[in-house]
Amino acid sequence: MLVALAFTAMVTIALVPVVGDLVDRQQARSAADAAALAGVTGGTEAAATLAELNGGELVDWSISGSQVTVVVRVGDQVATARATDGP
Repeated sequence: MLVALAFTAMVTIALVPVVGDLVDRQQARSAADAAALAGVTGGTEAAATLAELNGGELVDWSISGSQVTVVVRVGDQVATARATDGP
């Protein structure tokens, strides 16, 4: 019984960072999507604001034609998203 309890505790402790990374990865993706959409019409400032409102930090913003690309960081996770106002 004690061995099972110790094993369960070890597995739980080992999974905490993994779950944290998964949450950060999803939050980074969401923040990047929002930032890219905002960046299409509002530029870098709007992209940075939306990234921050979604718990992230805008690392990079670029535009090529009508396509905006952003890179957002949440914790150790980085996500890239693209958006355009064209067809």
